Amino acid sequence: LSEADIEKMVKDAEAHAEEDRQRRDEAEVRNNADSLMYQGEKVLRDNAEKVSDADKTAIQDPIAEVKTAMVGNDVAAIRAAHEKLSTALQSFSQRLYEAAARDSNAAGTSATGQNEPSGAADDDEIIDAEIVDDEGK
Repeated sequence: LSEADIEKMVKDAEAHAEEDRQRRDEAEVRNNADSLMYQGEKVLRDNAEKVSDADKTAIQDPIAEVKTAMVGNDVAAIRAAHEKLSTALQSFSQRLYEAAARDSNAAGTSATGQNEPSGAADDDEIIDAEIVDDEGK
C-alpha cells in the first residue's frame, strides 16, 4: 500500500469511529437483552410449579417489552426494557430464595422445635478408639 492509501484508510477509520462505536454499543445492548430474556423464560420454565399467576405476569410482561423494543433500533428503549426485566427477575429470584430458606428451615426443625442437623449422632454413640498395629511387632 502506498502512503496515500494508508493515510486515506486512517482518515476513513477516524471519520467512522463514532458510527462503529454506536453499532458495537447497540450489539452489546441487544446481546444482553436477549440473554436476559432467555434467563427469564428459563426461570419461569424451571420454577413453573412455584410461580403464581401474578409472578408469571410480572416476568412475562417485561419479556414482551424487551422483545418489542428489540424489533426497533432504539438502544435507549432496549436498555429501559432490559432494566425493567432485570429488576423483575431480581425481585422474583429473591422471593424464590426466601421461600427455599423457609422450606429448608421448616424441614430442619424437629418435633421438639429444635433445629437438629440431619443424621446427627447422639453423644452416647461416639466411640473414641485407637488403632494398634500388632503385625508390625
